Amino acid sequence: MRNTWDRIRHAVGFEVVGLLIFAPLASWAFGYELHEMGVIGAVASLIATGWNYLYNVLFDKGMLRYTGQLRKSVPVRVLHAVLFELGLLIVFLPSVAWYLGISLVDALIMDIAVAGFYMVYALVYNWLYDIVFPVPSLKAQAKPEGAAIG
Repeated sequence: MRNTWDRIRHAVGFEVVGLLIFAPLASWAFGYELHEMGVIGAVASLIATGWNYLYNVLFDKGMLRYTGQLRKSVPVRVLHAVLFELGLLIVFLPSVAWYLGISLVDALIMDIAVAGFYMVYALVYNWLYDIVFPVPSLKAQAKPEGAAIG
């Protein structure tokens, strides 16, 4: 399983790279000023960073409990990304509507588009992260026989 430092590096990297892509793309796609999309992105990033850390810990513990390992197949990676984005959608919908002064329906349409972007981004980012920073094997993390428990 990943250690705390690795999870922090993962979450911060995810949010920084995502924000650098999101703000200009959303500004262009939705017709709002770059600073408006930047504020939405930055606030969402702070909330998403905390959710990212908690969600990935819970997801990994669930995988270990139900499968006994942490290797993610393509379907599991897709499920991972979809569930992550659904959690964020519930939090972001009212705040985006309020900040931009738009209806909940318009905010939902915008959030679905943003969630679609972030699902693809999360899938690619997490896959590449696992390649660049592979999960240590469970055997390597196990204490040798006779090691002191501390």
